[in-house]
Amino acid sequence: MPETTPDTARSTVAEKAADWALDTADAGACERLARSLCTGAQDEVDDPEWLARARDAWEDLPLPLRRAVRRFRRHSGPHGTLVVGGLPVDQAALPATPAVPGSVQRRATVPAALLTMVACGLGEPLAYLAEKSGALVQDVVPVPGQETFHGNAGSAPLSFHTENGFHPHPPDYVVFLCLRADHDRIAGLRTAGLRQALPLLTPAARQTLFAPEFSTTPPPSFGPAATGEPAAEPRPVLSGAAEDPDIRMAQLVTTPLTPRATAALSEFGRACEATARTLRLTPGDLVIIDNRVTVHGRTAFQPRYDGADRWLQRTYVTADLRRSRDHRPHDGQILAR
Repeated sequence: MPETTPDTARSTVAEKAADWALDTADAGACERLARSLCTGAQDEVDDPEWLARARDAWEDLPLPLRRAVRRFRRHSGPHGTLVVGGLPVDQAALPATPAVPGSVQRRATVPAALLTMVACGLGEPLAYLAEKSGALVQDVVPVPGQETFHGNAGSAPLSFHTENGFHPHPPDYVVFLCLRADHDRIAGLRTAGLRQALPLLTPAARQTLFAPEFSTTPPPSFGPAATGEPAAEPRPVLSGAAEDPDIRMAQLVTTPLTPRATAALSEFGRACEATARTLRLTPGDLVIIDNRVTVHGRTAFQPRYDGADRWLQRTYVTADLRRSRDHRPHDGQILAR
């Protein structure tokens, strides 16, 4: 995909992140419910019994939040994103922002409980054993020495991608919760919805993107062993209904295999740039991305590694856990292969 040009300048303009925000009463109710899931010293996010409690607790979240998630689940709209502000993240009790590779959240906390409850409202939380050790709640934080890493540990620009499009069972949704913004308030979550980009494509590019003329390999976050695997079987970038398709693509690891595929992928990149949004997240902003129809990335920012750097937490969600049963030992939440 091309770099931003004057013709695509609006993709760099920051938008107000939240579509709407919880009021004080509903935020308080969310916090009380989240705290009820963090009462035991042994409460662990990845524990099936704790997850069952979080799944039940979803039903007790405030109606406006549940209604918004339910509507988004039915149809994710032109942007394929939903941003809700005002969630309690217990800022006063937050520890220093993690700054180590592979950081995850195993212990139940208010933010992790909120993230998990919303994930259960969308479907079922999901993780991949080869990524972040299979943790359901993962830290997205800058790590010293990994500034240029093309993944969640970096602070350089992150190009457009869907999550884990190489895998037979990619997540249907990606959910982020902002715990801390970056010091300079310049880090942006960039999203581009296929429903807005598709009309900008020529008929020839659309046709090619539906053809099995692309190969997508695992991203760097899956480690050197995964990224060193042989090229994947050719597959299309777009699939499903011609008027409202699904997408699997990652600019870094999707390779066009024919000249027309190269041209089509470049054209699609320009369409994404022309329709992209850049969202500056603030603490308490919850972002749901429909991974089937929306690509996302990140702008650059400057970490200080002082314990107060940008900190998002992330979880993946599948709308149908059953379809990945052959990849999940003991019917758990982790895809082992």
